[in-house]
Amino acid sequence: MITIQSVWFEEGNIFVKMSNDSIIGTPINWYPNLNKGTQEQLKNFEIKGKGKWLHWSELDEDLSAEGFLAVVSSHMITH
Repeated sequence: MITIQSVWFEEGNIFVKMSNDSIIGTPINWYPNLNKGTQEQLKNFEIKGKGKWLHWSELDEDLSAEGFLAVVSSHMITH
């Protein structure tokens, strides 16, 4: 199972490094709750479920590793 290893924000995007060493980036504005968060709130997340998902308590948002991987083939920024 591919899991989330690390997360960072850059130029209006959220990037995740996965356990297979791929890096996936998506625009923050794809996620309304994240989009309205401050930089400080965005950085206040937890990697949960042994890397299966991200959780922002303050912003009431959860994003899954599976969800990031599902959209790679469509309109993603990948390296």
